[in-house]
Amino acid sequence: MPATTDPRAREAATTLPVYGQLPFVPDSGHGCDIVTADGRRILDLYGGHAVAALGYGHPRLVKAVSEQAEALMFQSNAVALDVRARAAEKLVAVAPQDISRVFFVNSGAEANENALRAACVATGRTKVVAIEHGFHGRTAAAAAVTWNSARWYGFARTPFDVEFITRDDCSDAMARIDADVAAVILEPVQGVAGAYDLAKEFVQTIRQRTAQVGALLIADEVQSGIGRCGQYFAIDDIGVTPDIITSAKALGGGVPCGAMLCSEAVAKHFGPGSLGTTFGGGPLAASAIVAVLDAIESEGLLANVRAREQQLRDECIVGPVQRVQGKGLLLGLVCNQPATGVRDALLQQDILTGTSADPSVLRILAPLTLEGHHVTRLARALENIGAATADSAAN
Repeated sequence: MPATTDPRAREAATTLPVYGQLPFVPDSGHGCDIVTADGRRILDLYGGHAVAALGYGHPRLVKAVSEQAEALMFQSNAVALDVRARAAEKLVAVAPQDISRVFFVNSGAEANENALRAACVATGRTKVVAIEHGFHGRTAAAAAVTWNSARWYGFARTPFDVEFITRDDCSDAMARIDADVAAVILEPVQGVAGAYDLAKEFVQTIRQRTAQVGALLIADEVQSGIGRCGQYFAIDDIGVTPDIITSAKALGGGVPCGAMLCSEAVAKHFGPGSLGTTFGGGPLAASAIVAVLDAIESEGLLANVRAREQQLRDECIVGPVQRVQGKGLLLGLVCNQPATGVRDALLQQDILTGTSADPSVLRILAPLTLEGHHVTRLARALENIGAATADSAAN
């Protein structure tokens, strides 16, 4: 028997100490709420790093995964599966025009890893360009194109040459994207950077320039996709079609999965044995993907996301919040004080939010099922923080 029943102490004793953890232990989840082991009910506006697209205990998702687990827990890609075919068909159907192929994987980092590999194979080139402040994962290739990853990269060398474009600088994009570039990878809304939405003209310039020089455009929609920004993919609002899209997080609603989507022009470079994964596209993950996409369509969740975004913008520029950036329910509340303090003060009022690489930005990554009264509750909590700050300054 362990010396203590506290999961925090037991994890600290047996796992690598690489995560900062919040001071509560979830016991269950219902809708947009987390119920803790000590009986608190916390409104989750962070969604497990944007994963809990349908919140907790969503009946469609629970039913799909339960029935699939009972029928067939796992089979590999050595055999075709109806549920995998349905997942691929549904994903292609909501993707931008000309994106017609799917390679299922296990995570966002793995999706980006394969996207970068695909770009190098398809073009025969050895340089990748990324955007300053972007985050793409912690594996070798994905981390190589992540801003400031040299602080923790750890590998002896990167798998290709990397350059970074100054964010929203069209002239810099034109100068750096040349005939040596295999691909440009970007997040239409930079999540870890604080839900910073790239300028439309900037992304359009990159698309035009990559087409001119024969480079590929990779849209990393691991955090911004699957309805989070009010469309199935955030790139839809910009009016360009990338060559490759990567997806994960919300894609399975909590079941680990990811996908690399690409055009026929990219897909033609690959055949049997050229890419592979054991667990990617397994039946449990595929059933979750189908359930999430079905729920988004049948429950009108894209419209709900857009409505909740507008409500957040209308009601939540109060207390410490000075302005709102981002799209949909991938939002950054820009504060006039350190965001960590605001997060902690909200948690004292049983509201969970997130921070970001920008110390002034509080991140909102709420379930797509968020309701109006949840936003109003957040606004009142922010007002309380503002009032407390004013009282403290007066004293």
